[in-house]
Order: sequence, then C-alpha cells, then structure tokens
Amino acid sequence: MMEEKIREIREEIEAKIDSFDSSKALYEFRKTFLDNKEGKIAQLMKGMKDVPKEDRPAFGKVVNEIKEWAIARFDETDAKMKKLELEKRNAAEAVDVTMPAVTTKVGTLHPDTLIVNELIEIFAGMGFEVFEGNEIENDYYNFTALNTPEDHPARDMQDTFYVSKDFLLRTQTSAGQIHVMENKKPPIKILSPGKVFRSDDDATHSPMFSQMEGLVVDKGITLCDLKGMLDTFSAQIFGEGVVTRLRPSYFPFTEPSVEVDVSCFQCGGKGCKLCKGTGWIEVLGAGVVNRHVLENCGIDPDEYSGFAFGMGVERIAMLKYGINNIKTLFESDTRFAEQFKN
Repeated sequence: MMEEKIREIREEIEAKIDSFDSSKALYEFRKTFLDNKEGKIAQLMKGMKDVPKEDRPAFGKVVNEIKEWAIARFDETDAKMKKLELEKRNAAEAVDVTMPAVTTKVGTLHPDTLIVNELIEIFAGMGFEVFEGNEIENDYYNFTALNTPEDHPARDMQDTFYVSKDFLLRTQTSAGQIHVMENKKPPIKILSPGKVFRSDDDATHSPMFSQMEGLVVDKGITLCDLKGMLDTFSAQIFGEGVVTRLRPSYFPFTEPSVEVDVSCFQCGGKGCKLCKGTGWIEVLGAGVVNRHVLENCGIDPDEYSGFAFGMGVERIAMLKYGINNIKTLFESDTRFAEQFKN
C-alpha cells in the first residue's frame, strides 16, 4: 500500500514537472507535495501512527527518500527554468548599440509666451504690476469709459464681436485699466496683458490676438515720462542703440496721442526691407490719458495725470523673430514653435 502511494507521487511529479512555463507555477506545484502541513509527502508521515512500532524506522526511511528525491527533482528543474527566464529577459532587454538612439523632444514656449514673459520682466523692472482683466466686457468699460463716442467706427458690428446688446468680447485690454482706476487711488502703475478680439483677418491681422497695455497715473506725469520709458523698453526688447520717435495720432482715451516708432534694429536706420526703406518701424500707440477718462474713474485730472500705451504681442514677436505671416502663430505646428528659444 505504501509502495503504491509513493509510486503514484513519483509518477505524478515526473508527468507534470516539465510542463510549467514559469518558476512561479512550478513553485505552486511543488507546494502540493512538499508543503510541511498540507503536502502529499507530509501526509504520508501522518500515517506513521498506524504503523507497528517495530516497522516505523523503515517507514520513515522510505518517506524521507521520496522527500529527498522530490526536493532534488524540483530544485534541478527550478534552476533550469530560472536560467531560461533570465535568458529570455536578457534577450528582451538587449540593446543594439548600432541602432540610432531614441531621442525625446524638449518642448519650447510659443513665441507669444516668450514675448509676454520678456515684456513683463522688462516692465516689472520699472515697477509695473500685472493686472489681467475679463475677456468679456460690457459696453461701458470697453468703450464709454474710454471716451469712445457713440458713433465711433470701433463700435460697429463689423469691428466688434457682440455677445449681446450690452456685452462683447473686449477689443482692447484698456478696459482693465478702467477697473483698476475705479478701485485704486493713484499712484497707479500697471501692465495689462491678455487676448483681445476684433473682426479683422489678413496676413498681418487676426480676429483674436494678444495685447500688452500699460498705464501710469500720478502727480506730474508728462509725455516726457512716456518717452523715457519707451526708450528704455525699446533698448531692452530690440537691442542697445534702438531709439524711439513719437508721431501725432488720435485715440479717444489719450490726448495728446502718438504713434511710436523705433529705429530699425536690422539696418540701424539706414533703410531696409524690414523698415520699408524708412529706417523706422511702427510698434505701438500711446499718449497722455484723456482728462475725461480720469474723470470717469473718479480721479481729479487737475491733481493727477498719466500716460497709457498699448502694443500687439504678435506684432512684437513678428518683428523680433522675423515672422512674415501672423497666421503661423496660431497653427499647431511644432516645427514652427521649436525654432524659438529663450
């Protein structure tokens, strides 16, 4: 009877031991025989109590022999399996040093972001604080408070995206300046970046673009202060030696108003394709804050004065980086963006 059980155990082990594909599965199979409590060989030892006392040494010897054989058989097979698993893992992880390396592309900031960051850094160095207004404004903050007449062309449907009768997508970040002046007493020195929206679309204009506007209000502010600040800004953004000039213009919210040109940083003012042979490049609009705008915000124009300026971020980016079509700034082409670095 004992001999038959041992023979069955041996045959079962031999029949299945080479059929497993992992050392883990082999280990689970091993436990069914060699587990100290539930294994089939351990169960044989429990039958010793039924064996006559004089036959127990021989019984124990037979059980120990099958146990030692099973341990050796499993250890041998486990060693072979682990060797095969290691070879498979090494083969899977093998590196062909003759193959080109797999490279990871490093992301780059969009030209608009680079310019915005640079402008904020420049003006922050001159004491400006950043204020971001709402992209949806009402007619009062976008037009009326900025001294824009009811019949001004900018109010027309073909120029402005109206959400409703009274609300619209802001056409300028100047609306944020009104919010600041209503809630903060001078001195005021803020920079207002953000997206603006106008019904305009060609190679140099986009229905959505970014603006960067600035406002300074304090006692004794003059056009000379504006000119000095613009000279500092131009030299830092376009390079040393670049200077500005002011040309008379008209904006409802400033008086006097000026268009601001910078000397061509490509030809040094001699005349080239970039500056169209004039030696100057128009970059932004500015002026002294209109008395009516200050009054609309509860600021006494006899005690305080100020200047404001505004520029298109895309225009600055196009000039600085030599981009000839504004639409490339809005296309999702990583080949374009990766050309620009800090």
